[in-house]
Amino acid sequence: MTPVSSDHEQSINYQRAEQHERSVNQLLAEMRRSSLKQNGTQNSFSTATPTVPPSIRQILQIPETPAPVPRRPLRRDVNGRRAPPGPPPPRSWISLAQSRHAPQDLKADVGGHIRHWPLPGAYVPEPHSLVDQILRRMALDWEQQRDWNQFYLYTLPSHLRTALIGYVSELYEPRLSVKDLRLVLTGPSDELLAEYEVDSPDLNKLNGDISCLDLSGSVGKSLTLKELSELLHPPRVVAETDLQDSWDAAEPVSGPAKLLPNLTRLSLAVDPGNAPAVSWKQLLSLAGKLPTLTHLNLSGWPEPSLTPNAKFAKVASRLTGRSVQYGGTGPYSHSLDNDWSEAILILKRLSKSLYSLEYLDLTGCGDWFPALMKSSDGDFTVDFVDWLGDWGKITTLRLCSGYALSDDSSTDQILRFAGWVEFASAVEKHIRAQRSGRGRWITVEKDTLTESAKAVVESERIRRLA
Repeated sequence: MTPVSSDHEQSINYQRAEQHERSVNQLLAEMRRSSLKQNGTQNSFSTATPTVPPSIRQILQIPETPAPVPRRPLRRDVNGRRAPPGPPPPRSWISLAQSRHAPQDLKADVGGHIRHWPLPGAYVPEPHSLVDQILRRMALDWEQQRDWNQFYLYTLPSHLRTALIGYVSELYEPRLSVKDLRLVLTGPSDELLAEYEVDSPDLNKLNGDISCLDLSGSVGKSLTLKELSELLHPPRVVAETDLQDSWDAAEPVSGPAKLLPNLTRLSLAVDPGNAPAVSWKQLLSLAGKLPTLTHLNLSGWPEPSLTPNAKFAKVASRLTGRSVQYGGTGPYSHSLDNDWSEAILILKRLSKSLYSLEYLDLTGCGDWFPALMKSSDGDFTVDFVDWLGDWGKITTLRLCSGYALSDDSSTDQILRFAGWVEFASAVEKHIRAQRSGRGRWITVEKDTLTESAKAVVESERIRRLA
């Protein structure tokens, strides 16, 4: 018997493998067709066929058109805005220092903000509640709301109006202006009310129960303290009347003496990017008109100075001809001379005006924490912040940084953060030593260092000593 050649065997094996491959492909195709028939669906790549009315579809026994695939839900941030595409920014971008490689819009949205805590006792809706969602949507759509609902905003309950002011100050990108604040607190102008035959509200009754005003983020950007002072304390106009029978009779005046007579809580927190626009001179003027203020938030404020733009300016003396510093604080006053005289004087004046304070928030003001415990030689006296007399009622003092360290934080960022924590602890010891059991107990809220951050600080200290 002649043996079969190897070429003949390879051809037979190839034919068998080809038949087996075709049979497997056919089985897979039949399984796909059967599954489509059972599910009543069609291939997504098939050509679209025109739809027919339901009655004709039933007569012709045409299967129903499958529903379209639902779209992928849009990602939104905490403010309800559409999030940018791509992964979230690195954690180092939202730490103490902003990366120079970050885009400008990210620097404006992330790097120019610090954490703002709400005022104690202020009405804050529950997160994700109906009131929270409505006020959030109104704040994001404030440009249309203040136009269409201008005759209804001032009629809302007082706690909703104060919450709305806080939402607009935080979420509305242009922030809250003095016109917006006047619209919510007093309503439209008298001319506009008279045009639509609407009675003017009684401001003494309308705002009598408002005790909190949150303007975080608006001060220094869309609202100045001078405008706020003129709004809260409008000039009283003397009404023109006939001659009085007695010279001792009081002259009648029109308008309320104060727009918010029972205001006790005020937040003037600013973002670091808008800090140069705020004025300590205007704050001192406003503080003189608010002696009953018990809670104040000054988060993000720059170092106290009456002439911040003259830090590098010098003038020539007429007597000696030498150049002297124009302002009270120079470029090297704190770093080399350890001179905090101007900051101490401003804080001392502020404490004498706001002697009823019980709560003070200085988050993000770590660069001038030393002024809270230093002293300077004044005119025949020593100037310092009196935590026993003028600010002896303060029981809560927040000295946080407003930032958070991340795993990617550099050594310089960690050391600066640790410096703020050290100054806050020193201020706490100074206040308790000054009161020494004679005043109220004070709680100083400050940041804490993690174990890894403590290790970095300790290693840097050892390196400098070596």
